[in-house]
Amino acid sequence: MTGVRMDKWLWAARFFKTRALAARACELGRVASNGQPSKGSRQVRVGGLLQVKNEDGDFQVEVLLLSEMRGPAAVAQTLYRETAESRESRLRLAEERKAMPRFDAPAAGKPSKRNRRVLDRLRGRA
Repeated sequence: MTGVRMDKWLWAARFFKTRALAARACELGRVASNGQPSKGSRQVRVGGLLQVKNEDGDFQVEVLLLSEMRGPAAVAQTLYRETAESRESRLRLAEERKAMPRFDAPAAGKPSKRNRRVLDRLRGRA
């Protein structure tokens, strides 16, 4: 096997849950092969450098093995090797996200009796 479709390989390597999502990411330009945007039908070859953007972050990987079948996660991780710069930047961004303050959306509806008392104390009414 000399090459595999980009969308099939991304699905088999578990970058996307479905092949349709992998193809859609290719259409939207979130996947680049050797620095050029690629379609889902483009062939992935061993030794190629891919840049993949998904909800987990931006990956820059080197293709080690080819596969058209999705298998266990342990097998999928053997299909590629992530570059050191990519791994460091993803970990740095994850740390920054953890350090950012988190704001919860206000609850829908009226406040409970306890919450109303807390609000009244904050407003200086009680």
